[in-house]
Amino acid sequence: MKIISFNANGLRSATTKGFFDWLPGQDADFVCVQETKAQEHQLRVEAMLPAGYQAHFRDATTKKGYSGVGIYSRREPDQVRTALGWAEFDEEGRYIETRHGNLSVVSLYFPSGSSGDLRQQFKFRCMEWFTPILDQWLASGRDYVICGDWNIVHTRKDIRNWTSNQKNSGCLPEERAWLDLLFAQRGWVDSYRHLRPDGEDYTWWSQRGAARAKNVGWRIDYQVVSPSLRDRLKACSIHAEPKFSDHAPYAVEYA
Repeated sequence: MKIISFNANGLRSATTKGFFDWLPGQDADFVCVQETKAQEHQLRVEAMLPAGYQAHFRDATTKKGYSGVGIYSRREPDQVRTALGWAEFDEEGRYIETRHGNLSVVSLYFPSGSSGDLRQQFKFRCMEWFTPILDQWLASGRDYVICGDWNIVHTRKDIRNWTSNQKNSGCLPEERAWLDLLFAQRGWVDSYRHLRPDGEDYTWWSQRGAARAKNVGWRIDYQVVSPSLRDRLKACSIHAEPKFSDHAPYAVEYA
């Protein structure tokens, strides 16, 4: 099984840059996208409906052309879920889950706090609210793959400029401590770090200052899996080229 997670920063824009031309060669079973930045009727067009996949989307209802997530699946799901029960989060189009037997595949777009304190405080509230949901998922006995842009780096190896970003959203001590809680205490598994303990690869680069050319990046896109899937992690890859977005697709192969 192969799963790709990709923050498109506008799926229509990524389409014009060749994302759906590149995708068939990846032979993925699931493709989780974030920041579709469109309403569903704008995405259900031939150019964005690759052959062999079912497409499922959750738009933002609070603001058109904002956020939005989706899952392309080769397998027909038993169920599709698009809400977690908190309207302030759900209506921004940040979560979709498809269920296939005992497997749950989630496309998640966690809030960024980089625009200012108001959104940072919302991000902190989301962290607090999401934690018991993650606990419930673990307790359910289901196999979870949570794909997406979590908008948080975890360790020094996940960001080029560690020291200078300690007071910036996405690298705040409180945010990184939350990931410590999930990974070290709760048992969730960061697929990349499990497969590459010493890896220093990135999935996002600022569009300012030639950051991508200089590889001044952040690793904020994850496939976080339940402990039951740890031993099924086989390989992973970050596709920085071709460039479809300010993020790179992140692919994981499972046994």
